[in-house]
Amino acid sequence: MAEESLRIRRFEEIPYAEEFSSHIEPKNVPAVFTGCIKTWKAFSSWNPSNGGLDYLQERVGSSIVEAMRSRSAPVFYGDIRSHERVPLLFSMFISYCKEHVQNLGKDGSVTSKPERHELAGSATTEVCALFGDGPQQMYLAQVPIMNTEKEERVQLEILREDIQMPAFLARKELASINLWMNSAQSRSSTHYDPHHNLLCVVAGCKQVVLWPPSASSSLYPMPLYGEASNHSAVALENPDLSVHPRAKQSMQYSQRVVLHAGDALFIPEGWFHQVDSDDLTIAVNFWWRSNVISGMLEHMDAYYLRIILRSRLIDKHMNELLHKDLAAPAPLSNTIERLNDGQPDASYSNCDQNCGGKDSKGKRPKEKLMLHELKPLTLKALHELVSIVHDRINTADLSEPVDSTSSGGSNREKDEHMTSVKVNFLRLEDDPVASIIWTLHPLALQNVFLAMAQKFPRTLEALILHLLSPVGAEVLTGKFDQMDQLTAEEDRNKFYQVFYGAFDDQFAAMDAILRGKESFACQAFKNVLHQYLGIRFDGPKPSV
Repeated sequence: MAEESLRIRRFEEIPYAEEFSSHIEPKNVPAVFTGCIKTWKAFSSWNPSNGGLDYLQERVGSSIVEAMRSRSAPVFYGDIRSHERVPLLFSMFISYCKEHVQNLGKDGSVTSKPERHELAGSATTEVCALFGDGPQQMYLAQVPIMNTEKEERVQLEILREDIQMPAFLARKELASINLWMNSAQSRSSTHYDPHHNLLCVVAGCKQVVLWPPSASSSLYPMPLYGEASNHSAVALENPDLSVHPRAKQSMQYSQRVVLHAGDALFIPEGWFHQVDSDDLTIAVNFWWRSNVISGMLEHMDAYYLRIILRSRLIDKHMNELLHKDLAAPAPLSNTIERLNDGQPDASYSNCDQNCGGKDSKGKRPKEKLMLHELKPLTLKALHELVSIVHDRINTADLSEPVDSTSSGGSNREKDEHMTSVKVNFLRLEDDPVASIIWTLHPLALQNVFLAMAQKFPRTLEALILHLLSPVGAEVLTGKFDQMDQLTAEEDRNKFYQVFYGAFDDQFAAMDAILRGKESFACQAFKNVLHQYLGIRFDGPKPSV
C-alpha cells in the first residue's frame, strides 16, 4: 500500500494555474482531473462512434506517421529489440481501425476474421504486406502534434486546432504534444518519462498502474547506459522471480487509476507507469520540463549527482542493511543492563578508573578493570568474542597477556604462526562478531575492549586485523560514534589510547577498520547502482 503522502488524488473541479503550480505539481504525486477535456473540439469530432474516424481521415489522412509494430503484442516494450517503427499513411491506419470496428461483435469481442482472399484491396491486406500476419500489432505511439525539442517536421500539427491546452498548464513551457492511438487492446511496458506528463483520454478508456520513483529497486530499471534506460526489465504480466526476486514486492507500491474519455492524468517525471488501452482508444499528452530540472544549473550537476548518490541513496541503503535485522533474535540481549534504580550499569564507569593501557607519559593508570566487575551480559559478550577468535584463528597463545611495552619483534614472530581467516560478511545476521557488537550498549562495549586490551591484547589484535568484516567495521565505527557522545573528551582520548595501544602497529588497526568500513560502503554503492540504475559495477576495491 502506498504511503499516504503518495496517494493519487482525484479532482472533480479543474484547478487554476496558481493552484496547480503551488499545491499539486510540487508534490510530485499523480492527480486525476475528471472531465478535464470535455470542452475540446477533439472530444466530439474524434469520437469513433460519432464519425470521428472519417473526420481524422479527412483532416490528416495524407500524412505519413510512424506506426509501432511489436513482436510481443499486445504488449509494447520500450526496447527497440522488441519493436520497430514503420512509416505508414495515416489514412491506411484509419482504414484498418474501421475494419477492426466492423469485426467487433456486439459484446466487444473480435469476430472470426474473413479469409485472406476476401480482403483483396482492403486496408488489412495492405497492412499485412507491411507488418506480416499481425496487423493488430499496430500502434501509433507518441506521434507529434507539437514539438519544441526536435527539428523534425511535425506531421499532425493541424490537429492542434482541435485541442486546447488546459488552463492550469498556461504558464508551462511545453516540450511536446503527442497523439496516441491504438486499434486493438494494448499495453505499454512499465517505464517513466523525463518530463512531467498530462495524459488526456479523448476516446476509449485507459487503465494506468503507477509506481513512485522510490519503488525503482522492485522494478529493475534497464541499465542507465542502454537505449531503454527508462523502462523496467520486469515483465509484470509474468515476472520471472528467479531473475527479478524483488519484483514480488512491486505491487505493494503500485496504484491503479481508470481514465475514461474526457479525463486527464498528471504523471510527474520519474513515476513508473504501465498503461492498458481498450480497443480503439485515442489520447493526447502534454510534456513539459519540471522546475527541478529546468532550474538546475549545469555546472552543479556533478555535485548534485554525488550528493544524491551518497546522502540520499547509499547512506540510506547502508542503514537499511543494518536496521532491517533488528527484529531478528540476536546472540545477546538488546536490553541495556540497569540497576534497580534505573541507573546505567555500574561497570560503565569512566575511563579514569578502568583504563589499563599506557597514559601519555608511558605509565599505566593505577586502577585496573577486573573481569569480576563486569555485569553478566558484558562478561558474556567478552567470552563470546574471545571464543570466536580462538575458534577461527590459530596462534601461539592468544589467552596469555602480552606486555605492550615489549619490543615488537617477539610479537611479529608470533604473527608468523597466525593463520588469518578472511571474512567478507556484508549482512549483519551472517556475522557473529558484528552481531555481538551490535547488541551491546556503547559503554558496555567500551568495557569489553578495555578488558581485552588489558587481559587479551593479542586476541583484540586478531579480532580487529583478521576477523572484522565490512559490516563489522560499519557497526564498530557506529558504536564508537555513540561512545563519543556519552563520554567526556578526556575519557574518550584515554579509551582510544588504551584500545589502539594494544596493537603493535596502531596504524594497521585504524587501516583495517577504515578499509572494512569503506568496503561496506562500496558494496552499498554497487547495490544502489544495480537497484536504481540497472548497472552491475565490479570496479576496484577502495583504497586509503
